[in-house]
Amino acid sequence: MDGFTPRHLTLAVALSTSMGMACAASSNDFVDKAAAGGIAEIETSRLALEKSSSADIKEFANMMITDHSTANDELATIAKKNDIEVPDTTTLVKQAKEKILDMRDESFDAAYANNQVKAHEETIELFKKEANTVTDDKVKGATELKGFAQKMLPGLEKHLDMAKKLQAAHPSK
Repeated sequence: MDGFTPRHLTLAVALSTSMGMACAASSNDFVDKAAAGGIAEIETSRLALEKSSSADIKEFANMMITDHSTANDELATIAKKNDIEVPDTTTLVKQAKEKILDMRDESFDAAYANNQVKAHEETIELFKKEANTVTDDKVKGATELKGFAQKMLPGLEKHLDMAKKLQAAHPSK
């Protein structure tokens, strides 16, 4: 590729989301998208730790890795308990890395910040939809997934606010 643009990080998130849907044969759409989005957050944040020299970017990236790893573990526990298939993490990580490894450093911080804003806006929309669904007791795990979404929303909104501050501190050129 000729250069790095925020689009490359967005592609990694989009790829992870679409891969999540393709990998799970009989699963829950929310679980697929939430797990894939979490993995994309972790992978782009790991890359930020490697590529960025900005303390605020690294601090945010570390928080993303910790928070999204914890959330993915909790989601996997709920899914397993309710026999809901979760996308294959190894495949999603490999696919995300293939799309984001050839980035250049010069505009990374701005691209990372822009990506985090967009990714968190999309994730909040997904989680709000799940949090506001009318649960069907016949659907295994529906109540737990709704509760998980409701529990995670405040943290996701905090992440979005922080990402917007990063975006302001690292504007695109």
